Amino acid sequence: MATAVGRKLSDSQEAPAPPAVEALPRICMPTWRNFTRKAFQCGLYEAQDVLAAADSVELLPVEARKHQESIEKLQRWLLYYDFTRHLVYQNPGLQKVRLTRDYDIFLAVCQSHPDFLYVNAIENWKDRCRVSLCWLDEIWVGRIPLYKYWLHALRQYDYVFVGSRGSVDAVSQAIGKQVYFIDNAVDALLFSPYPDPPRRVIDVYSIGRRSPGIHDSLLNMAQDDNIFYSYDTARGADNNTHDHRQHRFHFANMAKRSRYFLVAPGKLDDYSETRGQVEYGPRYYEGAAAGAVLLGQKAERALHYNQMMGWQDSVIEIKPDGSDVASTIAQLNADPHRLSRISRRNAVQALLRHDWIYRWKEMFQIAGIEVSPGMRERERQLKALAALAEEQT
Repeated sequence: MATAVGRKLSDSQEAPAPPAVEALPRICMPTWRNFTRKAFQCGLYEAQDVLAAADSVELLPVEARKHQESIEKLQRWLLYYDFTRHLVYQNPGLQKVRLTRDYDIFLAVCQSHPDFLYVNAIENWKDRCRVSLCWLDEIWVGRIPLYKYWLHALRQYDYVFVGSRGSVDAVSQAIGKQVYFIDNAVDALLFSPYPDPPRRVIDVYSIGRRSPGIHDSLLNMAQDDNIFYSYDTARGADNNTHDHRQHRFHFANMAKRSRYFLVAPGKLDDYSETRGQVEYGPRYYEGAAAGAVLLGQKAERALHYNQMMGWQDSVIEIKPDGSDVASTIAQLNADPHRLSRISRRNAVQALLRHDWIYRWKEMFQIAGIEVSPGMRERERQLKALAALAEEQT
């Protein structure tokens, strides 16, 4: 086990003062980062790091054994036919971990349902942890029938949170207990261009899935008008990154040096998975936090979109076929004062509303867990930076 950030008891002001003693972490949070760190997983590892820096957390790195990938692949295939409902509780070839002391909180962060298996490497977490929470980031209603031998694993947790607002009722019904929605977010301090905004040398930045029409139009602009259009040239979301922190640092540096940042509802090109369900991912918050002007489509059919992204000019809409992207950019470029206002407003709103610490705070409040002084201090820092940004012209 590797202890992350632990709080230290302050020295007494009366002499003689005893030496500072490191407090035992109150949260046990397993992490899979040592054997899987695909690009799409790095945001949730970032969320774990934000909490670990603000609370008393033991990050528990689960390790793979030989042939783990092959064992997991077979287990995942068999699980779709497991009428015994026991296979979801079996270890998929990971090194076993046995907790040696008690914790107040067990916190499992799962990108999607296959991550349920990784928790099984920790043999006695239910006996050692007073309250348990599971955060399942992505699940689509249309796929729930396929997961009938997976989802009952969620019943073992006291509190279950999902990152897809439209899936809350369906998952609650599937597991027979109340499920709560927790939105995605961003490390707003990492992505913020403030207090010293860098030059925005990238005209348009695209990362991840994209609309072919918009992409082709921007390629033509890059060739004809000499704009700097940065985009993915390979399908990289399923590839392992070298280091999740370096990946997020590089992403943040690119985003806050970009004038425009492309956004669209989640998995816009994968109807087989979404079945028409509209959700939106962290791209909106990442681009906003970086102070970029968001170009693309609003996700107003998502149940929480207007509540979370309802400020003026949060997204400048363009047609999915890309037919108006050039004229929209030209109009915006002709009004630098408006561009500056949008940029600053986006960054401020992200600092005030969309940092990971706000999601952890909401989760803890639902579960009746006390918010730590470190979490309150991070919130203070976010508000102070937002105030500084608002003062700049």
